[in-house]
Amino acid sequence: MEEFLRNNYSILITSIEIFAVFVGLIFYKKHKYSDAKYFIFILVYLFIIEFLGAYTIYVEKFEFLHNVKVALKDTLFEKNRWWFTLFWNIGGVLIFALFYQKVLKNKFYANLLKASTVIFLVFSFYIILSNWKDFFVKSFSSIDIAGALIIIQCAFYYFLEILSNERVLKFYKDLNFYISIAILIFWLIISPLAFYEVYYSTADWNYIILKWQVYLFANLFLYGMFAIGLIISNPEK
Repeated sequence: MEEFLRNNYSILITSIEIFAVFVGLIFYKKHKYSDAKYFIFILVYLFIIEFLGAYTIYVEKFEFLHNVKVALKDTLFEKNRWWFTLFWNIGGVLIFALFYQKVLKNKFYANLLKASTVIFLVFSFYIILSNWKDFFVKSFSSIDIAGALIIIQCAFYYFLEILSNERVLKFYKDLNFYISIAILIFWLIISPLAFYEVYYSTADWNYIILKWQVYLFANLFLYGMFAIGLIISNPEK
């Protein structure tokens, strides 16, 4: 299992994401007149972020990128932590927050989420600017936790809203239900790993393999729920 993950981890994660994007594109026609179409755009965004962020793997694996590898050596961009901090830990949270601001019918909840999102953005860029050198070499647990709080808010407000009206009777037909369950559990699983990021080193392959296993199964659940929701939900016009 360990050797298999070492050789195929990035391929497995990419395959899971491609599957979800593929399902989204297939069912785009079904959802194109609802807010769900924006969620399909989110899936495409997440795939692009993951694909481009894996440039550190590409330059190691592909000989024709040797010159790029040499050019990146000893530069700020040699590692890809900056990319995922900016476009996943911040950007990913931001697009889900914007999506839920469209989904939520309760204006009070939507405005609370909007205010929290602004605070999150200000806080995140303050952390980055205050630790500029670290931005390129490590992740920030404070941003990870703050982002998880925004995601929890998104799901919490959505569940509060559907529990207060007749929509709860048909929750299983609502795509947003599957999205909310998926992102809530995913962020609750991966967020605690931010506190152990200091152990992420090739000197400790046991931790690396454990982290990969957690991320692999978390991504399976996340994108699996997305795909199931797109297939069985009924779009709201």
